[in-house]
Amino acid sequence: MANNNSLVDSESLRRKINYQVILVQVLVSVFLCINFLLITTFFMKDFFYTTMRYILFANTLLSDCLILIITNLMLILSYFRVTIQMQLCLILFTVSSLCIFVTPVTLTAMTLERYVAICMPLRHGELCSTRSTLHCILIIYGLSSVPVTVTLSVLFASITLSFYKQYMVCAVEAFLLYTWHKHLRSGISQFYFLIMFITIVSSYIKIMKVAKAASGENKKSTKKGLRTVVLHSFQLLLCLIQLWCPFIEAAVFQINVVLFINIRYFNYITFYLAPRCLSPLIYGLRDEKFFLALRHVALCGLCKNKSFDKLKL
Repeated sequence: MANNNSLVDSESLRRKINYQVILVQVLVSVFLCINFLLITTFFMKDFFYTTMRYILFANTLLSDCLILIITNLMLILSYFRVTIQMQLCLILFTVSSLCIFVTPVTLTAMTLERYVAICMPLRHGELCSTRSTLHCILIIYGLSSVPVTVTLSVLFASITLSFYKQYMVCAVEAFLLYTWHKHLRSGISQFYFLIMFITIVSSYIKIMKVAKAASGENKKSTKKGLRTVVLHSFQLLLCLIQLWCPFIEAAVFQINVVLFINIRYFNYITFYLAPRCLSPLIYGLRDEKFFLALRHVALCGLCKNKSFDKLKL
């Protein structure tokens, strides 16, 4: 009787996980479609790809797409217990680790751009030019590559060539061989969290001071910029919490496997997928110019909109 109950519980858990995996596939597909639509809209007008905030926005979209594709692939492989050679897994790990930091660092840069636009409007054109944006993107990828470079350097010093030929289930834990590896990765993540948190809070306080002193149209524009910074802050918080997820999951795994599966599922939905749905809200719906272009693309140009045609972007 006990064995039958165990089989029923196991089957129930298996069915639940199946539903969870299907839900994740639906959400990932929806978010990817939305992101591709936004990327298409980005190339509709030259104003978008010559303006700093839209270029940075497109950068987050590309990063988000890569994260969604790679993490979903790793989720499916892990769920079905499919083993792959560690060389391929290392590539997936490197790209995903880079993109995980690219998004929050880019969000911080977007907050600084709003700070310059509102608090230093006379210097905005100079500091946020297309040339400066390209330099900013290089800095973003340079800063984002530091954590994964440190992690890989420590890994390469700790393994032999036979490691690359092994076949294992691809997961982050496969590259954190020792406890101090995890502590090092956690320390770097927390350092980045602290720097970005201070930057966001400082920008918010200074923009808020300008908002109080502004009047008329300037006050309305400044308040909108302030709300954008708040949304960036919330999105950034979710992205930064995901940096701690592997360590929380590793601790829970030692306690209960079923609880570990549920927490990993919750973390993936809340801290990987949720932040990716905020980008369309911030710039896809709230930005008037981008919304006009987005509606034109979504309707395949069927709706003739004079505002879109005459939009002096």
